[in-house]
Amino acid sequence: MKIEELEEAECDRNDGVSGRQIVRVDDAKRALVGAGARILFYPTLLYNVLRNKIEAEFRWWDEVDQFVLLGAVPFPKDVPQLKRLGVGGVITLNEPYETLVPTSLYRAHGIDHLVIPTRDYLFAPSFEDISRAVEFIHLNASCGRTTYVHCKAGRGRSTTIVLCYLVKHKNMTPSAALDYVRSRRPRVLLAPSQWKAVQEYSRCKPATTACSPSGDAVLITLADLEGYHGTCDDNACKQLAIVPKMVKASPMIARLSCLFASLKVSGSCGPVTRRLTVPEPRAC
Repeated sequence: MKIEELEEAECDRNDGVSGRQIVRVDDAKRALVGAGARILFYPTLLYNVLRNKIEAEFRWWDEVDQFVLLGAVPFPKDVPQLKRLGVGGVITLNEPYETLVPTSLYRAHGIDHLVIPTRDYLFAPSFEDISRAVEFIHLNASCGRTTYVHCKAGRGRSTTIVLCYLVKHKNMTPSAALDYVRSRRPRVLLAPSQWKAVQEYSRCKPATTACSPSGDAVLITLADLEGYHGTCDDNACKQLAIVPKMVKASPMIARLSCLFASLKVSGSCGPVTRRLTVPEPRAC
């Protein structure tokens, strides 16, 4: 079997040689690295376990952020301890043969489990998988829960995810994020493809969803208008409205007149609808 590196367009072209198999170099490299990773998994895992027992600074996991732990593949006995540390979610970047804790065990301890199988050594998660993992960490952090991000040794694949999280939600540059993570876990080491994935994510990261109105708007409720256009006794009817701010100074009465004229307020309370509405501007 002959291995050649071809462009996508050339892969579909018949080269006229009968019985000749053409395999892309990337596919061959992936297969070879995968075979090597399987062979080296248990020897390297044992090496890491021994260093963890002998060297105090060779920790199995490290706290990178208030709600992020970065580390090596956990054993079943580690799950209760992770729970005590406040871990509410685990991101596993191992392939199935590397995974030592089943999802059912995590769930039995009330821990969510996100599995993103990624080949060891030279490969990085896809942009879509990185986005899923970053959102998973952010959602847990928003609920006050810690996420444990791990691969086999907590050096490359898992570090890729943590760096992207810091880039998006801590507004760090890739270089600053890497320096910071190295200060917390000195032995992190990224493959070129993993560092490239972080840089590409930094350039193309999804926009953060706005959680509050802009500084050009103010919030009022229908209850604020009580006495002007009817009453609304039910608290559930307190519907928010966004009203543009008046840029130029004007008398208070004129401003209120313009504001009330732009609001469509009925005197009765209908079904509860909690939504933000932008009234059509009207001339005053």
